[in-house]
Amino acid sequence: MGMMTGFIRQGLWALADVLFPPTCAGCGSLGAALCPACRAALDWVPPDRALVDLSAPDGLDDFRAALWFGGPAQKALHRLKYRHDVGLAETLAGLVARRLARPELDRHATLIVPVPLSAERLAERGYNQAALLARGLADRWSFRFAPRALSRVRATRSQVGLSRADRLANVEAAFWADRRIVHGRAILLLDDTCTTGATLHDCARALKVAGAGAVHGLAIAQAPLRQATAPVGA
Repeated sequence: MGMMTGFIRQGLWALADVLFPPTCAGCGSLGAALCPACRAALDWVPPDRALVDLSAPDGLDDFRAALWFGGPAQKALHRLKYRHDVGLAETLAGLVARRLARPELDRHATLIVPVPLSAERLAERGYNQAALLARGLADRWSFRFAPRALSRVRATRSQVGLSRADRLANVEAAFWADRRIVHGRAILLLDDTCTTGATLHDCARALKVAGAGAVHGLAIAQAPLRQATAPVGA
């Protein structure tokens, strides 16, 4: 039923694109949410690239990002996040699902969980962009989508411009996971963008406190690393 619902949703977005041709988020040309030229310009992260610090035993077990945050990817994510172009979530999820190999996880035991917004931010924006992206990937990879597994229990200020130490302090103890949903499960934790990994690590800690097994982090885009030779947290 979930897979069929996903096919129906993708079909409806495709029909909407035919009836109301979108403009490209990357260059503004008419006809596609991301035109062929902007798709070709997407900068994909090598699958073996170390991106965040995974040394904390109560944090993420592993992590990867699909794209570098720049160019058409940055423009598309900004339009999804700030300009209410929710159809871009389907476009980006489709591109990522086709580019990245499906995670080698038991689809019957794995939940895909989006990083949650605060209630205030959700009410202000009207949707959680990470949840839209996670649902699109769940449809394509046949994982169970669990948007209520994780909650943000403390509002935090924007992470933009904060140092790594300040980012860690900003999100500390900001999340709570529902034990009834996550206990004994493997988690694929998804965020739209990652800088140092502070938010994802704090989410992972909350999930593990609630009894989750391994927590695998995934970001649609990774901000450029400050040091090319050493893994940097988000």
